[in-house]
Amino acid sequence: MRLPALIAAALLSSGARAALPSPAPNPAIARAVAEVSPARLKADDLKLVGFGTRNTFSEKAAPGRGVFAARAWLKARLEAIAANTGGRMTVSLDSYIQHPDGKRVARDVEISSVIATIKGDEPSGRTYVMSSHYDSRNSSNDDGVADAPGADDNGSGTVAVLEAARVMAGMKPHATIVFAIFDSEEQGLLGAAHFAQGLKAAGTDVQGDLNNDIIGTSLGRGGAHDGSTVRIFSEAVATGGDVARVNAIGNENDSPSRELSRYAHAVGDAYVAELRGDPISRADRFLRGGDHEAFNEAGFAAIRFVEPFETYEHQHQNVRVQGGVHYGDLPEYMDFDYLARVARYNVAVLASLAMGPGRVEAKTETRELTNDTTLSWAPVAGAVSYEVVARRTTEADWGRVLASVRVTRVTLPYSKDNWLFGVRAVDADGRRGVVAFPLPRG
Repeated sequence: MRLPALIAAALLSSGARAALPSPAPNPAIARAVAEVSPARLKADDLKLVGFGTRNTFSEKAAPGRGVFAARAWLKARLEAIAANTGGRMTVSLDSYIQHPDGKRVARDVEISSVIATIKGDEPSGRTYVMSSHYDSRNSSNDDGVADAPGADDNGSGTVAVLEAARVMAGMKPHATIVFAIFDSEEQGLLGAAHFAQGLKAAGTDVQGDLNNDIIGTSLGRGGAHDGSTVRIFSEAVATGGDVARVNAIGNENDSPSRELSRYAHAVGDAYVAELRGDPISRADRFLRGGDHEAFNEAGFAAIRFVEPFETYEHQHQNVRVQGGVHYGDLPEYMDFDYLARVARYNVAVLASLAMGPGRVEAKTETRELTNDTTLSWAPVAGAVSYEVVARRTTEADWGRVLASVRVTRVTLPYSKDNWLFGVRAVDADGRRGVVAFPLPRG
């Protein structure tokens, strides 16, 4: 299909703009978003803190204390949720023995993550993950004895995953949804890496991971407060990617993770009026990392949600008062209303991904030099049409819809030298998938 040149020129001319439509709220998703409870989040977070420590090396602590006591409680909570799903949700442990690694693991230790899965109806097995880590630490990486409350890092992300599982348990998604609560993030993303590599080895079509880590407070040092922003981090170049190739194509801002971030920002903002996403073009905070990067390492799109400020006196610290400063990751520094907003944001994004169409596999034809641009893509399950979007190379987000078509190939009468293009699927209810950047096909 070739678009008339006059139409294409009008869409791309200076000042003319066919804006991307806002996502239309889906009643079932809106209900799930509204069901998120700050009180339940608080109760669950206090329960986690009550285990004293969740350090990876506290696995042999006294009954009722330590990482495996927390694991047993998390598994039981998810099994109670799954009991009301008629078998659609299953719960399991992803466990293995980690041997000394010469880094943060000095002895053999069992790593054990808690996984709940709602199987979708698509035969492809398209999958989305909402993740967190439940282990904690104090000032010492391997202290499995002293308290490490971990109310925010990462009790906040853990209880958000629990609450998302609870409010989404009744859904019947097209894609499979995984609620993953990982062990041993603090020792180097060990639980997440084991699980992500297992998904890769199984050939699972993971199209996105929404990782939540330190999302529990809107408060910062010196009275700083921002209850209406959540940061969204995403990598630019896929791990192991060909940097020279990226420079030649100009898609340094169009990795699958970056497109997932754009999607999350648009959908989350549309459903949760009191919270706005702040997309940050960096894999994680400066020189720091989180479990989503284990998914990036496995070749999957992944993003991380983080609160607007981080108070470092309340991270990775022994509980104490020193020089008049209160140290320790304690519940009194949490803002559970803010945490509820972030949990709602996740539910909106995750449900929209799982209920809508998947990501297309798009290509830009490059067999011969031409000032036209030909894009093609494979059909996507559930899609009734496709949208071609564009933006200038200096723009951060997709701003123009060039075409809405029912075919899987279009020729656009303008140059790929000057514009960036994307393709996304649209289903019968108007739900849109994540935009895909069309890679070159020689």
